[in-house]
Amino acid sequence: MLGFVLQDPLIRIILLVAIFAVVVFAAVYVMNLIGRRIMVRTQIREMAAGALEVVPSARALRSVENDTAWSRIAAAVEKAGLNLTDTNDERLTKRLRAAGFSSPAAPRVFTLVRLVMLIVLPLSYVSLSYFSGNPPSFLKLYLIGSLLALLGLYLPNIYVQARADRRKEAIVNGFPDCLDLLLVCVESGLGLEAAMDRVGREMALSHPLVAELLSITTLQLRAGASREEAFRKLSGSAQVEEIRSFTTLLIQSDRLGTSISSTMRVYAAEMREKRRMRAEEKAHRLPVLISIPLVACMLPVMIGTLMLPAVVMVVRDIFPLMLGR
Repeated sequence: MLGFVLQDPLIRIILLVAIFAVVVFAAVYVMNLIGRRIMVRTQIREMAAGALEVVPSARALRSVENDTAWSRIAAAVEKAGLNLTDTNDERLTKRLRAAGFSSPAAPRVFTLVRLVMLIVLPLSYVSLSYFSGNPPSFLKLYLIGSLLALLGLYLPNIYVQARADRRKEAIVNGFPDCLDLLLVCVESGLGLEAAMDRVGREMALSHPLVAELLSITTLQLRAGASREEAFRKLSGSAQVEEIRSFTTLLIQSDRLGTSISSTMRVYAAEMREKRRMRAEEKAHRLPVLISIPLVACMLPVMIGTLMLPAVVMVVRDIFPLMLGR
């Protein structure tokens, strides 16, 4: 049996591939296990060192989070003498916050990225053109370089807008579920702060963006901020119309002293109705969207299939009669 297996080349190749796959899987599994153990040990050492040593000049968590590589590069560029502050800094900050970039250095980093792409893309094209051995004409070089410069100038805007749209869609889709759970928590006897904390922890995996907003608002309330201030910051950081309306309702309910549970019940019903209407709108848009590939791809094939017998008959019978054959 072993000799037959060794003589057949196909079985030999299959056996070698199987042995190789098993060895690779075992090596990857062992390496992941060792890496996980090393990471756990490193974290335990860091926690022990942090518990034993008290650093007097320890920075805040916000400053550690904002101290990224891009922010350090932007700070170094500004120290060199190039001002990265945009004239519409407030408007740019709102756009970046809507896309999820809440760092104070985000506008300067955005301006730096646009400046780098504005310079790098045309220079890359010029370098490749001259090193290729067949340099283009000056007019072609100028036109393509200008187009690449415009592309580098507007490409970060397109990326930020696309990310803001995806973030808004995720928040809008996840907010009705979180609002229903928040209503259940409030009606069961929890306070608004405790309910937002519980919903933020429960929805951390299913709807992380909404859970993050609720958790940040809970931390602001625990830090001593008033409800109106915390809710206004929530609407400002979300940059979504549904959450802005929700926070406005909560502020008015808190001012007038009305029941928060009844307010949330009415708004939750409105949010469910809006979600149903959005689903119906998408369903009604499907025939229009399907008609585009139908007309572009299937209709020419159907016309060609229907017209082919007539074309063959014309070429075989009518054309010879017309030519007198």
